[in-house]
Amino acid sequence: MRLPSPVRRHLAALRALLVLTVILGIGYPVAIWAVAFLPGLHHRAEGSMVRTADGRVVGSRIVGQAFTDANGDPLKQYFQSRPSNAGDGYDPRSTGASNLGPEDVVDTLPDPALVKAGKEDENARISLLTQVCARSKAVGELEGVSGARPFCTPGGVGAVLALIGPRDRQGHVTHPARVVSLNEECGVVAKPFVAAYAGVRVECATYGEDYAKGEVVPVRGGAPAHPAVPADAVTAGGSGLDPHISPAYARLQAPRIAQTRGVPERQVLQVIEHNEDGRTLGFLGEPRVDVLTLNAELDQKYPYRA
Repeated sequence: MRLPSPVRRHLAALRALLVLTVILGIGYPVAIWAVAFLPGLHHRAEGSMVRTADGRVVGSRIVGQAFTDANGDPLKQYFQSRPSNAGDGYDPRSTGASNLGPEDVVDTLPDPALVKAGKEDENARISLLTQVCARSKAVGELEGVSGARPFCTPGGVGAVLALIGPRDRQGHVTHPARVVSLNEECGVVAKPFVAAYAGVRVECATYGEDYAKGEVVPVRGGAPAHPAVPADAVTAGGSGLDPHISPAYARLQAPRIAQTRGVPERQVLQVIEHNEDGRTLGFLGEPRVDVLTLNAELDQKYPYRA
């Protein structure tokens, strides 16, 4: 007996559903689970956990974390990770980047009345440039080196001016009547980072005043082209959970680590070399150091005693 066409189509669809369920819903997951037990893969499949000598899990080798105290200040006995924009920093529930680009150089200054009252201005915003400048200054102070960086003021904000005056056909201000340091507020600093520009006295920015009509001009300043503080120490990773830092940033921290733990600096440098990974496949990416495994080895070999 030949079944009606609609019934045959429904039966064919049901058979396809059952076959694909077996293949994709059972067979494929089981195969992937089995592959995870192959030698060399099982540890990674379990999360690449890092354990102490007594078997305690301290984190994952592939997920970054912060090494700070309850106030967010760096723990001086540990190597510090690169900055993170995941939540309040290295929050796996809020992974992500700031999505700010190189043209993000102007801050939205906070209301000085709120600052004076000890409150936070929710409308204030720090530009990417000022974030980089502030981080470089902080790292320099922590490591005892110069935090100076091109396009940054000594105070750790973006060195950006607004030129206000007539413009030429290309839109550039030819003879500025006013020059304003956009990221410095007079209530915060006594004077701007540069006294004059193009023969015009530079003013501090005033909260609430609109400088949109001005031409934005970043000022490079006299900082070296290759700052003492490496780029990965002042820029956040795309995921916000980057577990690595550059060997240059690790070596920059070595003197502090050695002094805090009371060991020769050469021994700390040897730990860095032991945990340094080269380029993937020999040519992809850059050499890197896993911060968690680095700190775990330090705790094992040279325990910190407060």
